[in-house]
Amino acid sequence: MAGLIKREDIDEVRQRTDIKEVVDGYVTLKGAGLGTYKGLCPFHDERSPSFTVRPQVGRYHCFGCGEDGDVIAFVQKQDHTSFHEAVEKLAARIGYELRYEDGGTGPNREEVGKRQRLLDAHKIADEFFRAQLLTPGAAEGRNFLHGRGFDRAAAEQFGVGYAPQGWDALLKHLRGRGFTDQELKLTGMFSEGNRGIYDRFRGRLIWPIRDIAGDTIGFGARKLYEDDQGPKYLNTPETTLYKKSQVLYGIDLAKRSIAKDRQLVVVEGYTDVMACHLAGIPTAVATCGTAFGTEHIKIARRLLSDDGTGGEVIFTFDGDAAGQKAALRAFEEDQRFTAQTYVAVEPTGADPCDLRQTRGDAAVRDLISTRRPLFEFAIRATLKRHNLDTVEGRVAALRESAPVVGQIRDVGIRPEYARELAGWLGMSVEEVSRAVAVAMKRAASGPPGAPGATAPGGAHTSAPTPQAGGPGVAAGPASGAVPSYHRPDPRDPVASMERQAIEVALQEPSLLGGGIWERFSAARFVTPAFQAVHDAMRASGPGLIGDPVRWVEQVMNEVPEPLRPLVSELAVVPLPASTEEAVQKYCKDILSRLFELQITRVKADKMGQLQRLDPAADPEDFQRLNRELMMLEMERRALRSDA
Repeated sequence: MAGLIKREDIDEVRQRTDIKEVVDGYVTLKGAGLGTYKGLCPFHDERSPSFTVRPQVGRYHCFGCGEDGDVIAFVQKQDHTSFHEAVEKLAARIGYELRYEDGGTGPNREEVGKRQRLLDAHKIADEFFRAQLLTPGAAEGRNFLHGRGFDRAAAEQFGVGYAPQGWDALLKHLRGRGFTDQELKLTGMFSEGNRGIYDRFRGRLIWPIRDIAGDTIGFGARKLYEDDQGPKYLNTPETTLYKKSQVLYGIDLAKRSIAKDRQLVVVEGYTDVMACHLAGIPTAVATCGTAFGTEHIKIARRLLSDDGTGGEVIFTFDGDAAGQKAALRAFEEDQRFTAQTYVAVEPTGADPCDLRQTRGDAAVRDLISTRRPLFEFAIRATLKRHNLDTVEGRVAALRESAPVVGQIRDVGIRPEYARELAGWLGMSVEEVSRAVAVAMKRAASGPPGAPGATAPGGAHTSAPTPQAGGPGVAAGPASGAVPSYHRPDPRDPVASMERQAIEVALQEPSLLGGGIWERFSAARFVTPAFQAVHDAMRASGPGLIGDPVRWVEQVMNEVPEPLRPLVSELAVVPLPASTEEAVQKYCKDILSRLFELQITRVKADKMGQLQRLDPAADPEDFQRLNRELMMLEMERRALRSDA
């Protein structure tokens, strides 16, 4: 039974994982000051590196796009996994055994080991097939690729390989790498006969099918020879790794573009994916021997950040009856998205691969750009089933198409399509609108989850969430319930000094030990944003100042939500020092300046009190204030002397 990971284990994984090592797997990082590294941001296009990693505090921050977080957040965003999956992946990476709440369990260690053996076998097989494509025996496979407009570079980009003719080429190769027949039976790459197991893929062109993390989990094989009695395409059967209802070919190559462009293009085959990517549509994927269904939608929603703020899913289908049926089946699933869904159908029936061969890359891009809303396609397909030249046919068409119009989520364009439908049927707009309203009412009153039932909140009626004006800037609601923090003016010397003090306290919290914490905690910041961060530090307490990673994490939890990007930024910004000794001196100087400023403010307050006193009437208070002023001045001079 799966369970929640214990909080202390999450903290331990975060603490033990070197964020630089993890980020290095995706981004080329270079030193940018002591303990700080920079590289090109993986979350947006840029020419100058602004993506900054500070391993000491376990965080990253992009000064270009504002993306920030810890190592868990980085893995979530890069691999498009859930928080739970990211923690488990990082725990496995460092060999840490997680514990779970409520008696739940995580991945069984033995099962994890078996899974890794399967992944290893697939990786070796993938390399074997790719190497075979370059051998003389694979000439037919290379001819097939060439005939469809794919050169050697394209084959390498998509990992296309070749399975040799014969019965045991791959079997011998994997046995030679230490795999047992019992292990190989579980991979799906072998069939079993009276004499044992033999290669499932023989004399075929091979496409590796990878999961979203880029691990090969199965293969698709295309028939090349006439004497091959098998189907044109033969895929890996269902295994513990390969579940066709959860697999999208090309997702490993397309995931970043899908997330960046908020677009997913669904095509029908491996060569169509290749053609789209090479033609400039890097968001294309394909299902593997099954219709686009519920599990695929979960993947798409995760990549699109399908939260009601945009994004589009584009289905490409053949223009024949089967293609129309597939499009309508996709429309049935449309209501699971908040992204807009479209259909792109080539009138001649050509698929993207054919288009690229005959008319070039531009034709593929044109096909996608001329997409039509899927509900428009669904309405027109519904009308085609009826004889609109008769009264009976038009009435029947209205009854069937009105619920389709009613399912359109965008309340702004639903009435427009009601008017369009009225024109197509030759009926009045009022009559069609009434039919749509009745259909919507029936759907809404149906049982939860019933076909055609409108999900609560399904319509796009909510306004987009206002975005913050930048790190440290947040506009509160009109009610004033949440304070508004404005980005401090860098030209303000006091704000600049307070910023430097917060940077030091976040990045080198160990300097706050001993009596320094009391002095720092008592400090007063005049810049509202920095005062809020200081309040969060005081709320976090001194218990974590010896652990920079957990310290910053706790401050992030305590600070108001709008200021979290600012904290992330200040926690990773390079400090102006090139050696550890220089860093320590700089940090101590900044803290001394902060404390001296506090002393100066307190002295000013006491001087005001002193001036308002009558020495003759209040001699004791007068003497006390003078003594306190003298002590403050001595403290100030001591700070300067130490600095």
